[in-house]
Amino acid sequence: MKHAECLALSDYTIDRAADILRAGGLVAFPTETVYGLGGDACNGDAVAAIFAAKGRPAFNPLISHVATVDAAFELGIETAAARALADAFWPGPMTLILHRQPDCPIARLTSAGLDRIALRVPAHKGACQLLRHFGGPVAAPSANPSGRISPSRAAHVMAGLGNAIDLVIDDGPCSSGVESTVINASDASATILRPGGVTRTSIAGCLAAAGLQLANTDDTVTTPDAPVSPGQLASHYAPAAQLVMNVTTATKGMELIGFGPTGGHGQLDLTLSAAGDDVEAAANLFDMLHAADAAGAKVIGVAPVPDTGLGEAINDRLRRAAAPRT
Repeated sequence: MKHAECLALSDYTIDRAADILRAGGLVAFPTETVYGLGGDACNGDAVAAIFAAKGRPAFNPLISHVATVDAAFELGIETAAARALADAFWPGPMTLILHRQPDCPIARLTSAGLDRIALRVPAHKGACQLLRHFGGPVAAPSANPSGRISPSRAAHVMAGLGNAIDLVIDDGPCSSGVESTVINASDASATILRPGGVTRTSIAGCLAAAGLQLANTDDTVTTPDAPVSPGQLASHYAPAAQLVMNVTTATKGMELIGFGPTGGHGQLDLTLSAAGDDVEAAANLFDMLHAADAAGAKVIGVAPVPDTGLGEAINDRLRRAAAPRT
């Protein structure tokens, strides 16, 4: 059985990680959103190993990470919406769904056999260093068992996947804490498929400035049986405990994670943000769910979080975490 090395981010660690990727191995690495589980996106065997390590259904596509905007458009066909969004938000927590270039080398399994691919240029210094050193696209879903809480620290990765991968690059907690916003920009208009680190208001404003529009103004798309992008499964991001949303008063035995005026309750006294700040809450979300699970909570309650700004992404993750398990 494998047992992953966990090494602090350094030039040596990046060299080692790139060598592992070239050999078809798997490396967990930090991004500004969550830790990703990386494999060579052009190597079908490496991509298959990602699905196997996570226990992820093969119909659920993966995001391919690249070092630059130019590298992304060498793989996916540029549209006016994609260019406007890329210029505004890359590098950063945004994923674009684009049609594949005719000569795109990314393995078909990466995109679950679809004719579109998911691409992101991350902003995290260590992730960018790894991508440049490796020299190609890296397929990387979140580095956790499929359907479970996403990892915002290296320790979360080691606990969930330490016996299934080769290396974990540790660079401390992620700054954003929720995954990237996923946008279908393959056509004339753009559609948000998963809310995330770039807010709906920012996206709509960017497109409007370019004379374009956002096709969906409020609802995201959930396709449990045939997702066209990552993060669309109805049940996802789930702790082992039952999760209940919009709780203002804890019941007996509940670990209540507070927000703003609703304080935490339980043995850990957790609060996403005492000040009611959505950025702070997003950064703390997965870390606190992990902590409540590790403490043995049977029920995790989460105080109401306004559905504005990054609150939309937070509530999206909580709804999926609270959904009936499949």
